[in-house]
Amino acid sequence: MAPRYDPAAVEPRWAGEWVDRGYFHADASSDREPYCIVIPPPNVTGRLHVGHALGRTLEDILIRRARMSGYETLWLPGTDHAGIATQVVVERELRKEGIDRRDLGREAFVDRVWAWREQYGGEILEQIKRMGASCDWDRERFTMDEGLSRAVRVAFVRWYGQGLIYRGERLVNWCPTDQTGLSDSEVEHEEVQGELVTFRYPLSDGSGSIEVATTRLETMLGDTGIAVHPEDERYLDLVGKTVRHPFDGRDIPIVADASVDREFGTGAVKVTPAHDPGDFEIADRAGLPLINIFEADATINANAAEEFFGLGRYDARMAVREELSKLGLLVREERPYPHTVGHCYRCHSEIEPWISGLQWFVAVEKLKGPAKEAVIDGRIRIWPERWQKPYVAWLDNLRDWNISRQLWWGHRIPAWYCPDGHVTVELDDPIACAACGSRDLEQDPDVLDTWFSSQLWPFSTLGWPEDTEDLRRFYPNTVLVTGYEILYPWVARMIMSGLSLMDDVPFHDVVIHGLVRDGHGRKMSKSLGNVIDPIDIIDRHGADALRFSLARSATGGQQDIPLAEESIEGGRHFANKIWNAARLVFGAFPGGEPELPPSDRWTVAERWILGRHQRCVREVNDALDEYDFASAAQALYRFFWSEFCDWGLEMEKERLYERGPEERSDAAGVLAWVLERTLRLLHPIMPFVTEEVWQRFGIGDSISVAAWPEAGDISAHEIEIADGAQTAFPFFEELVTSVRRFRSEHGIPPKRSLELRIVVAGQQPPLWHPVSLLRGEILRLTGSSSIDFAPESTDTTGCARLFVQGERILIPIGELLDLDVERARLRKRLDEAEADGERARRKLGSEGFRAKAQPEVVEAEELKLQKAGREIASLREQLDELG
Repeated sequence: MAPRYDPAAVEPRWAGEWVDRGYFHADASSDREPYCIVIPPPNVTGRLHVGHALGRTLEDILIRRARMSGYETLWLPGTDHAGIATQVVVERELRKEGIDRRDLGREAFVDRVWAWREQYGGEILEQIKRMGASCDWDRERFTMDEGLSRAVRVAFVRWYGQGLIYRGERLVNWCPTDQTGLSDSEVEHEEVQGELVTFRYPLSDGSGSIEVATTRLETMLGDTGIAVHPEDERYLDLVGKTVRHPFDGRDIPIVADASVDREFGTGAVKVTPAHDPGDFEIADRAGLPLINIFEADATINANAAEEFFGLGRYDARMAVREELSKLGLLVREERPYPHTVGHCYRCHSEIEPWISGLQWFVAVEKLKGPAKEAVIDGRIRIWPERWQKPYVAWLDNLRDWNISRQLWWGHRIPAWYCPDGHVTVELDDPIACAACGSRDLEQDPDVLDTWFSSQLWPFSTLGWPEDTEDLRRFYPNTVLVTGYEILYPWVARMIMSGLSLMDDVPFHDVVIHGLVRDGHGRKMSKSLGNVIDPIDIIDRHGADALRFSLARSATGGQQDIPLAEESIEGGRHFANKIWNAARLVFGAFPGGEPELPPSDRWTVAERWILGRHQRCVREVNDALDEYDFASAAQALYRFFWSEFCDWGLEMEKERLYERGPEERSDAAGVLAWVLERTLRLLHPIMPFVTEEVWQRFGIGDSISVAAWPEAGDISAHEIEIADGAQTAFPFFEELVTSVRRFRSEHGIPPKRSLELRIVVAGQQPPLWHPVSLLRGEILRLTGSSSIDFAPESTDTTGCARLFVQGERILIPIGELLDLDVERARLRKRLDEAEADGERARRKLGSEGFRAKAQPEVVEAEELKLQKAGREIASLREQLDELG
């Protein structure tokens, strides 16, 4: 084995080898219990980012463990056509050539998108392969491939026949930039610093006026009413009267509606039903008309007063303000006024509630009830459980889903219209109108919301609507792993469609993970310079390092997951640690299937490491059963680095190199047995380095199909023997650590031998005392020449004193140190540390400093104070040791 592990040489080789050998290919005819995960399909336009890397790492941990546990595993990969995102990318490429898509025409444009997809669309899957993802790449799917396109049509036609899809005219979330409608889930609500403008509407009878407040002044051009709360005594006498619109002279009624917030503004609100969802509901109840004042690009149309025609919405806002001021109707303006505004998830333009004509909707009332019950009754479990409540609340408030998108790229809506206005919805393209027989048909120009096809993913990818072997075998899926940001737009809709179209839940467990942030908890962005590029990380540190750091950070229930490059470097160091530990073991172990020596030959140290290994197996299994990836990774790290390497290997070195053949063979056998099983435990998290090391045993084709370790790998009797050593070890570990620290802090070279005396009550220590059991290991690891027990009456003059788990340890100083000089040195440094701490404390106690200093400067002072506190505690402890 080379001196250092080289991921660049190992990872590409094994990534290809695993696929070529067919280890990841699922056999639907197998009699094994199925275990299926479908990958949340990334956008075909995408590149791998840390969010993808996190999700794919967690999925691969689950699927590799299940494969090793004997399940017939299917991890199904694929990509999403991503309607808006892909169309925007291709239009941008066309503009570079001086081409507008409208000049190109729909058919030619769609051909260009397909060509783009063929050339660039698979990049993200190739990057996922670099992470070692053990997907069944033979089953890769795309939401626009032939089978999935057929599934989309079947779902649409079936729901239309059941009355769950209808065509209507309603307010939609309209993006004026992309010029398409959006579902509620595609709208990102962000706080903006806007304005609150109060103005007067004069009463039509000239008896006075009523004041209203608004954050979108331009929409008053489409006002068709004023609403007040029916119990608001300020306005009871005005209900039923009308006001006159100052620009077009229309008389507008004042109505009472219980939805009005009496505390907002003046308590009276303008009603613009064509441009506000709440106002739309008020208008529906009060019978008010709708006036649409916007074109598709959010410029003012001819329905508004003539002087505003053609203005953009923000220019119109200023123009309306100026005109109201001239008329003396402007009352007051409040700026800045923080409030929440919906933005397009793709281009981040402000959304305009807009009536865009007839659009298609999914009626959700009959769908959301079963989807809610499936989670409440436990057929679907959400991990962590705290996400169940917001999921249910979202469904309770869900409105009908607008599925029409004014795009060219996507699944064309399977609806056709004849000149008489009849609608024909068919699975296959019709040749005549279903109502009148007319052959003059025109297909709806819109495409379906991308989420419409994505909601079918758990079963359309398995062959639905056909009755395929894959569908019968792997539906419902076992588990879905996804970020919380698509719990509502995707997960909830998969549950609704699965229950409706498959009459069963789409999966049994939903694992929700957080969003990856930088080490300070900030969102990653180019402007902050804190973006972590997974491919760059893999190039520099290896995929195992990235995977381990992501798994170790994925603490269950965290909304945000901090990830710093230092932690990824730690993952690389861990891979090297695994490699170097294996080099040491294989230096003594000849290879083959490791076997434990008879238990009566186990040393105390070997019993201890076997017991710790069994505990690690239990901890990892318990954690992964609960989808607690971080605890599993941390348990493995603690065991391998701290217990196996720092203690197990160190304690066995003498038996490996300085004892007879039987002891050498026993020690090597124990270490190899523990190493081999720990590699299998680590494999789902760090597949490459574990495979490369495991091959040295020569006991199988691949660790990826080796058996998963269970806590019962050794007998109950042997576990009892191993557990018996656990009580001795904490004292031993603390004693060795304390003596080593004493050497380091007082500058005593490793070659200078120490004498250790353990003060005990009575004349003889108990036989089970850790020193009695582990004398040789203590002497070797502390660099001591002797260790003896001493009575409580022992003279401690000239001895340093350590305290280990309540027992006194005496170290005769002799010529090791000049006690007076050492005490003086420590006291001087203690004075300096206390002064440093006091300066930092005074500075932090100053209100002026905290108010004026940059946050990073304040943080630096806080760190100084913490460091001084730790150093003071350490120095005082050292002085106490010297007496």
